[in-house]
Amino acid sequence: MKINIIASLLSSAAVVTGFSSHTLLNRKTTPISRMATADADDAGDDHITILGFGSLLSEKSSRTTFPTLKNFRLGRVLDHRRTFAHPASIFFQRNIANLETLEISSLSVEYKEGCSMVCSVFEVPNEGLSAADAPGDTFIPSQKFLEREEEFEITRVRYEELATSSTSGKQEIKEGVICRRSTDEAYIARWGQERFQKNYLDYGIKTIWGWTEGIRPCSVYLRHCILAAWSCDSEEKWSKDGIGGICYNSFLDDSYLVDRVTTIREYIDQYPEVMKTDPPDNLKERYSG
Repeated sequence: MKINIIASLLSSAAVVTGFSSHTLLNRKTTPISRMATADADDAGDDHITILGFGSLLSEKSSRTTFPTLKNFRLGRVLDHRRTFAHPASIFFQRNIANLETLEISSLSVEYKEGCSMVCSVFEVPNEGLSAADAPGDTFIPSQKFLEREEEFEITRVRYEELATSSTSGKQEIKEGVICRRSTDEAYIARWGQERFQKNYLDYGIKTIWGWTEGIRPCSVYLRHCILAAWSCDSEEKWSKDGIGGICYNSFLDDSYLVDRVTTIREYIDQYPEVMKTDPPDNLKERYSG
């Protein structure tokens, strides 16, 4: 039922939420009043704190990648912005990219002083995610982790826990692991020209990170991310002032196209059909928030 609500959010979400469809897409975030989970302990030596900003905004979706995660909650990444600015080879491999319309873009974060965005925060066992020879508390992603997120720079960034009604004062600044924008040169240096050829050039893609215009979000993936942001809270508890509304609105307003000007809220307003772009049958479970 939740998927049907979001898929038709331009016309029928008001039936469930009590808001008009216009209001649903144009609500602005208000201070959060509660969290779905209790405050989490800091990650120990045997766990890593992961920051999710797209499909990992829902616990359900996060568990498809990290089934043993714990302490799922919300935070805010500091001095970074979320952009649909690079193509993902996996979209071509899964036949959900549309090269004709350039709806081929995945999501990343990039450093931008003063920007911030709501993210998911959770801990996962450090089972092969960090290189065994990383000195001290330095995080160096393992080969396994790099393979999973091949085009990104996997690094630590600053974040703060999202304030709740039970917390007050300034939030402690912590660090978590995130997938950040990289460069074509870094990709080729790590994986080689042959892999770049196979994963990108053979699909007609000449650059991963060199786009400044034209590229648009992969519709199946964008729908997936919007569903995940909405699904941060349960359908029964969802409200514009709760964690569902906070996460959902941040995704719409703090995510940008490659021009770094157009927000996803504005893009969806222009292309509402995105929410009706169903994934192929074999990907429905993975790409449904």
